[in-house]
Amino acid sequence: MEIKLRLGLLAALLLALAAAAAEATTTERRRRHAYAAMMYMGTPRDYEFYVATRVMMRSLARLHVEADLVVIASVDVPVRWAQTLQEEDGVKVIRVENLKNPYENQQNFNTRFKLTLNKLYAWSLISYDRVVMLDSDNIFLQRTDELFQCGQFCAVFINPCIFHTGLFVLQPSMDVFKNMLHELETGHENPDGADQGFLASYFPDLLDRPMFHPPTNGTKLYGTYRLPLGYQMDASYYYLKLRWSIPCGPNSVITFPSAPWLKPWYWWSWPVLPLGLSWHERRRKNLGYGSELPILLIQAVMYIGIIAVTRLARPSLSKLCYNRRPEKIIAILHSTLKVAALWSIFAAYTVPFFLIPRTVHPLLGWPIYVLGVASLSSIVINVFLLPPLPVLTVLLGILGSLFVMAFPWYSDGVIRALVVFAYAFSCAPIAWASLMKVIGSLQNLLEREAFFPRLGESPQLSEFNKLY
Repeated sequence: MEIKLRLGLLAALLLALAAAAAEATTTERRRRHAYAAMMYMGTPRDYEFYVATRVMMRSLARLHVEADLVVIASVDVPVRWAQTLQEEDGVKVIRVENLKNPYENQQNFNTRFKLTLNKLYAWSLISYDRVVMLDSDNIFLQRTDELFQCGQFCAVFINPCIFHTGLFVLQPSMDVFKNMLHELETGHENPDGADQGFLASYFPDLLDRPMFHPPTNGTKLYGTYRLPLGYQMDASYYYLKLRWSIPCGPNSVITFPSAPWLKPWYWWSWPVLPLGLSWHERRRKNLGYGSELPILLIQAVMYIGIIAVTRLARPSLSKLCYNRRPEKIIAILHSTLKVAALWSIFAAYTVPFFLIPRTVHPLLGWPIYVLGVASLSSIVINVFLLPPLPVLTVLLGILGSLFVMAFPWYSDGVIRALVVFAYAFSCAPIAWASLMKVIGSLQNLLEREAFFPRLGESPQLSEFNKLY
């Protein structure tokens, strides 16, 4: 009996030691691998990229990746942003000095890429054995920890001839990092002046390298490899078929290498771009919208108040007057008022767009935009005594286009594009007729002598000037 008891205690001890060893191995693996992103300041979209980085890092944490989460932040990134990343998101923030870009005077240089060479700091993360370097406009569909088995440098060719630096694998090395800095000082070839061009010329033979296939035994590869396209699926491919059909490699990561104003985190990205909702769903689950909701609430109350006030009090321009002025002066005044009315309508449609926080959920942003346009249009309608329907025709057309684009049962992206084009084509004559109706209403109103009473006369007040 005593022997059995001792054997049981020994077995329990061995199990405890094995569990501790497994936990230590996992912890060590997390220390040796990292997913890293870059943050710097100096563009009009710094806050949006900060939010995008937080969403991406939280998405990775939600996938339980076996790696550290690292942000390489320049020293001018606000301290509170860095603290939020560390304390709320569990991200390790590494502060760096901005690398001077020697390509600023190139003819084709885009100033928004001035500090993207900070990405080279990834090679200085020598406490890690492998690093997956990321841009913040990536959406992870599943874990990609097998990438840590890749070699010294691995990247994806979403362009037939140039690999994309939105995701690549590297083995940190101070020797490589110092050599890259030396190449910057000596003016190494860089077609675009950014990290993309520099790295493409620094690793010129990557296209001839073999495709990466992770070893089943978990060992690491050495050398340079091409990554399958499934690790950087260009969102443009999705818009053609409205589904993914990437046969080479796992469909793991979506990237958005598009124009800056078409990034997925902007509220107008959906339903214009169907994948915008995918990014916002990840933000809703991982980060939420608490920072923007108070601003949206204030705007909604303000717009409702404007509609209520303009409903109760309908001002007009009848206080403008003249005293037997020449016809030329009257013509100029009429033209000025027409231009003012048209510009006011234009402002009613554009001002709400720029007041909405850019990274709110589309299902919050679009209703606030519609409410804002309706409220500011009500001011224009009552000030210039315009018929409501022609002024609001464009808004109704925008609402219709949103429903057309959001229709979920298109067979592919080409059919969707054709339907949207047909809708826009059919709406164009209606929009033109509404514009002509607005101009005609202005002309009729201005031709009424009662609208410009002569000095010394007291014309009867219009019913539109009364307070209700």
